Amino acid sequence: MPATAAPALAMTDAIIRSRSNPLVKRLRSLKERGATDLALLEGMTLVEEALAAGIALVEAAASPRADKTPRGRALVARLATAGIPVRRVDDAVLASLSEAETSQGLLALARRPSFDEGAIYAGTPLVVVAAGLQNPGNVGALLRTAEAAGATGAYLAAGTADPLSWKALRGAMGSAFRLPHVHGMPVEQALARLQKRKVLTLATVAEGGQSYDMVDLRQPVAFVLGNEGSGLPPEVLARIDARVTIPMAGATESLNVGVAAGVLLFEAARQRRARQ
Repeated sequence: MPATAAPALAMTDAIIRSRSNPLVKRLRSLKERGATDLALLEGMTLVEEALAAGIALVEAAASPRADKTPRGRALVARLATAGIPVRRVDDAVLASLSEAETSQGLLALARRPSFDEGAIYAGTPLVVVAAGLQNPGNVGALLRTAEAAGATGAYLAAGTADPLSWKALRGAMGSAFRLPHVHGMPVEQALARLQKRKVLTLATVAEGGQSYDMVDLRQPVAFVLGNEGSGLPPEVLARIDARVTIPMAGATESLNVGVAAGVLLFEAARQRRARQ
């Protein structure tokens, strides 16, 4: 006898069609303001990454669009099986909360992860320090690049955009759930902790530093990156062990912070592989 098919959407309550519904208002508030104990996840990939990383999901909202693909149906069923309330929301209402060109029909609220700071120093530390990065997309890209290059963690110092904000999460694509990081600590305190653990701190500057590929990056290292426009302030530069520069051809003055971080981190990864 064939098995009885499960309902297409394992959801609770009647479908929500009003943009003034309390759940919709709460989701919109998180999207616009963030900085609570919850993070807003949009789309199947982020929800899957959060589940895989063991992030606690509090609630989800799914529209009929999520039922149109096997992946969507399976993910909604997985959420329901895990005991996570899944609320039904009209396609147009859920799409109004999305910044994607086409909403995948799924949002979720997640508890913000808390990392053990000691994990940043695992093995031979390779750390990034963001001092005043204000663009959430840059912060997300930085975490994604750092994880891809094998960094052990990050300090996202005070004045740096929230790594679990809507736009940062889209840039990080799950790395914010996995890469150990501390957010909001004064940069001076982060530098002191790194130096106490004998991690060489390297300021990234547009000119005047040692060429990045001439520095021994096989030792414990932390790259310190400043604000997108103004860079690192003099009082922070004064606390850092050394300065590195990425030589550039032509009239280009600087690189996007995410691109610069990628160049530096993958050079460190290359040197460390060569040592093995």
